Amino acid sequence: MPHTFTARAVLLDMDGTLVDSTAVVERLWLEWAADHGLDDDRVLSVIHGRQGHESMAILLPDRDPAINRAENAQMLSAEGVDTDGVVAVPGASALLEALRGTPHALVTSADERLATARMDAAALRVPDVRVTAEHVTRSKPDPEGFLRGAQLLGVAPRDCLAFEDSQAGIAAALAAGTTVIGVGERAAGHGAAAVVGDLSGVSARAVDGGIEVSVG
Repeated sequence: MPHTFTARAVLLDMDGTLVDSTAVVERLWLEWAADHGLDDDRVLSVIHGRQGHESMAILLPDRDPAINRAENAQMLSAEGVDTDGVVAVPGASALLEALRGTPHALVTSADERLATARMDAAALRVPDVRVTAEHVTRSKPDPEGFLRGAQLLGVAPRDCLAFEDSQAGIAAALAAGTTVIGVGERAAGHGAAAVVGDLSGVSARAVDGGIEVSVG
């Protein structure tokens, strides 16, 4: 049965939500895991939704954070040019088009260069308002990115609807006080108000006082 939500603004994660970048993300991280003698499953359970240096800090807790940031910068550079297999999540283009002219923002753990590269590779419109890694001091699951997105749109977080795919991302959006729609199989069981397999069953339209989003 369809669920309908009304919000004043929409906050959109990128990887796993608008863009399917799983192939390149997991390929590069598993290369990194092999270089550091780490278990593949352990690495894949940590990396989604977080900035890379935060994932490295969890996986290698005794390592100098400066090394994590340096390796993360190298990985971001590699990801920015490796877009093989990056595609739009079904329904993402239509949702972005439906949101055109309404308050909405991209809230991603990627930096500006990587976000632009992946959105371009997936042939998706990049929202004018976006919060990338350069704009925050703390990675998801900290709510800073979503709080910043709501602030830039001039909307209280409680009046925002967030789309997220990962446990860390959903936790961040909930901690910010937003209502969350989970996208994809990783989203199940983490407190989202509704979960969809992809965005093909999601529609949005402007209404008096906000945006009406139907799911399902």
